[in-house]
Amino acid sequence: MEDQFQPDAIIIGTGLAGLTAAMEITNTGKKVLLLDQETEQNIGGQAFWSFGGLFLINSPQQRRMGIKDSYDLALQDWKGTAGFDRPEDYWPRQWAEAYLKFAAGEKYEYISKLRIKLMFMVGWAERGDGSATGHGNSVPRFHVSWGTGTGVVKPFVEKAYKAQEKGLLQMKFRHRVTELVTENGKIKGLKGDILENDTKERGAETNRNVISTFEYTAPNIIIASGGIGANHELVRKNWPERLGKAPENMVCGVPAYVDGKMIGIAEKHGIRILPGPSSLWFDAKGKRLPAPFLPGFDTLGTLQYIQETGFSYSWFILTQKIIKKEFALSGSEQNPDITNKDYSLFLKRIFGKKAPEPVEAFKEHGKDFIVSDNLEDLVTRMNELAGNNLLKYEKIKSQIEARDRELDNKYSKDTQVNYIRNTRNYLGDKLGRVAAPHKILDPENGPLIAVRLNILTRKTLGGIKTNLNGQVLRDDDSIIEGLYAAGEASGFGGGGMHGYRALEGTFLGGCIFSGMKAGKYIARL
Repeated sequence: MEDQFQPDAIIIGTGLAGLTAAMEITNTGKKVLLLDQETEQNIGGQAFWSFGGLFLINSPQQRRMGIKDSYDLALQDWKGTAGFDRPEDYWPRQWAEAYLKFAAGEKYEYISKLRIKLMFMVGWAERGDGSATGHGNSVPRFHVSWGTGTGVVKPFVEKAYKAQEKGLLQMKFRHRVTELVTENGKIKGLKGDILENDTKERGAETNRNVISTFEYTAPNIIIASGGIGANHELVRKNWPERLGKAPENMVCGVPAYVDGKMIGIAEKHGIRILPGPSSLWFDAKGKRLPAPFLPGFDTLGTLQYIQETGFSYSWFILTQKIIKKEFALSGSEQNPDITNKDYSLFLKRIFGKKAPEPVEAFKEHGKDFIVSDNLEDLVTRMNELAGNNLLKYEKIKSQIEARDRELDNKYSKDTQVNYIRNTRNYLGDKLGRVAAPHKILDPENGPLIAVRLNILTRKTLGGIKTNLNGQVLRDDDSIIEGLYAAGEASGFGGGGMHGYRALEGTFLGGCIFSGMKAGKYIARL
């Protein structure tokens, strides 16, 4: 290897999991080689683009908001959400329990030492299916980093460059791994292609022009290359039967490099809207979705319901008051106030009359957004956008009027109205996330807004099976010596610690935890 740099570990992927593992290993004086098929401007991977949500249990922020949380309650929620029911769920269960202990204990101190700061309000995502033991978070646990995803990634990137200055780490970009090299059943190295440089901006699809090849050796190799979200062929191949036929049209919610190719190599040996609960949700034919298929409650259950309608899209109908309070776009670029740590802009988001500027921009210019002062015109334009006449004005009108009548009293039989009133008992929702219940068709609350929703590919819940040290396992649970996996490539640990569904805020934390576990184990060797 050039410059006589002989690493103790090679890490494939410079995303959050890979950077965490590299930090843990280099902290002990051992050497790391980081490889990535993308350019240096993509360091940090998908985490850079994220909203920066972190799942914590019984945090100081929760306690200050009057939230009573515990490991036992979180475990109840996780199990009800994951739905572990197969023999192969043994390691995912182990990882889930270990991660929850981390989230209830060491995690807060771990990120605090890295100077990752959290916002004072705790979000309540994935509110569940209405049962105590079923899917969803019983209490708010979604802690947003002050600085969004960039704020989470920054300290890990800085640690990597400092280790590089000390001679403990080398980063080689445009290095695409194509093969793992074995000797006597143990991984001893890897081979791959060196790709032509590309000057495209972060997140853009880059060229795959091969200009040379490489081969490196090391006693430990960590696969931290991400999931399959941008590879729709693999998404369809792995689409669960229980969700019916995979949709023909899917919106890619991740960069093009999230292609899952390293998962396949190892086997050989979602713009995303974060809605509040108040928008009325209709299927493609104009039928209001029943509980628990409400915005922000049961994502996978709602997906299954929509798939069963025979259409891959659905509709929100809402008001300006709702979009102002409840719409956030997932990602660092779509939340400039939080990303740039701008307190005045953040207060404007909470107390102003308009939604955040990126949301208002999508409302005015987004092809799937329609704004109108009257419902009949709104429905007409919804049909025009869909290219059909499936929506009937009178049918939509009668359903909204029925819902609006439920607001004449302080009590109601409408599940969504009751949910809204219940969530506003939590101060964080009342201040910054959930609009006060109001009549959709009252002109004072307008204008009316319709949003066409499409199915988005986002995170990969399955992955490479690992033990709690991050070591890759064969089908019989024997260890493949020298090979590790972390982050999304490992299903965030164990091959799928989230089970069938995930609670929001667990992905970045899963990358940190699985990268930390693999890194610390190698550091001790």
